[in-house]
Amino acid sequence: MKTAMLTHADCLTHVTPEGHPERVARLEHVLHTLEPLDVNRVTAPMAADDDILRIHPPSYLEELRRALPAEGQVALDGDTWVSPGSLNAAFRGAGAAVRAVDMVLGGEAPNAFAAVRPPGHHAETDTPMGFCLFGNAALAAKHALDHHGLSRVAVVDFDVHHGNGTQDLLWDEKRALLITSQQIPLFPGTGRADETGAYDTILNIPLPPGSDGALMRQEYQDKAFPRLRAFKPELIIISAGFDAHADDPLANLEWQTEDFAWITAELCVLADELCDGRVVSTLEGGYDLHALSASVLAHLQELMKAAK
Repeated sequence: MKTAMLTHADCLTHVTPEGHPERVARLEHVLHTLEPLDVNRVTAPMAADDDILRIHPPSYLEELRRALPAEGQVALDGDTWVSPGSLNAAFRGAGAAVRAVDMVLGGEAPNAFAAVRPPGHHAETDTPMGFCLFGNAALAAKHALDHHGLSRVAVVDFDVHHGNGTQDLLWDEKRALLITSQQIPLFPGTGRADETGAYDTILNIPLPPGSDGALMRQEYQDKAFPRLRAFKPELIIISAGFDAHADDPLANLEWQTEDFAWITAELCVLADELCDGRVVSTLEGGYDLHALSASVLAHLQELMKAAK
């Protein structure tokens, strides 16, 4: 079986203002770079309202629908904008996460990658922020737990910005282990090591500005991987952000493309050891187009190697 790659053209209809870093060109460049790969290409379905309501309250969904403009763009906060196509894009991103879980747990694919936008890991329970509308990784975890009946799911987030939304959504979920590394200090200002969740199921790994992939590798080997082995997840979900790359304009870490290949490969090895290789990955940040595309390519190639 091949790695599944889920995407939809609707994800290109989320249009942000001129000069905004989370722009249509991000996904266009990624999809162009991935064109030659021999993967199972899957049309991302639209998530159902009930899917979204696993993690967000009805009032939040209603507020987003009311905020959607008939034309142009509207700011939800200083960073997060919506256009007429934004909610469809977000529903496709959430639907991709749900379908990816269904495929991997149902034996239709060994692992899966959701090539979608807008990203999701900053969206809190009832607050859009940081370019994000729906918490896709948290939704994937809750879907695996509640719909498929898994007992333990792990989420690993290596985006350079802390996944405050995923942390908020999974704070009280003792069946989910969240491991997240991020540059500190940096937006959104959360992600300290003492933020451990209601059941000590959150591991934050702060990384100092200017640090490189060597420190990241050591921190994951010393802290993240032992926690994963101890937790014994039945599925690993990756919040795959690529803005820790040295060329990214929004942060100050010095990772290289091969660092993203390394962490992906290591997580796949752990997945083979712990959960029959079952991995679901969803795209988060990454704002230099060349660095983003090269890093996503390296990420997907490692998923493909693990699928063989």
